[in-house]
Amino acid sequence: MKAAFLFPGIGYTFDRPLLYYGRKIAAECGYEEIIPVPYSWAGGNLRGNPEKMREAFDAIFAQTEQLLKNVDFTAYSQVAFISKSVGTAAAAAYAEKHGLKVTHILYTPLEETFLFHPENGLAFIGTKDPWSDSDRIVQLCLQAGLTVRGIEDGNHSLETGNALVDIGTLMEVMKETKRALRL
Repeated sequence: MKAAFLFPGIGYTFDRPLLYYGRKIAAECGYEEIIPVPYSWAGGNLRGNPEKMREAFDAIFAQTEQLLKNVDFTAYSQVAFISKSVGTAAAAAYAEKHGLKVTHILYTPLEETFLFHPENGLAFIGTKDPWSDSDRIVQLCLQAGLTVRGIEDGNHSLETGNALVDIGTLMEVMKETKRALRL
């Protein structure tokens, strides 16, 4: 049995395009269990504030530990962590702490994600992501052995403001997500 776990961003919920379609793609790839990890953070804006970012991460990670405490990962033949923004750090930290071998799908990872050594998967980063230095994220992905794709002019949602371009980008991101989840 295969399972995919969804780790949202703080303002990027399960019903937003990347996670909504990421969930559908996982199901199409034979992941019988799709498990959202519904942590929350109400502490306000984090951008540019390392102390608040750490506070948010600590709270989200503690919630993740609680939400997943009864999951028997040995029951699954394959596990994917599909994550967005700060969720990429929570997913990588959880996998590392618990010694899990997962396929990571990292939508707009933060630099903090790489403190937890994600491996085996792929990442997407917008070249105009105000939350991350996209060149640094690409470098960290390559060092970790992750496949990475930069989305030209993409923001933290991988969007450019041009709806048709963004729909095309979403389709390409989902095609690559599907390829990664089928490995």
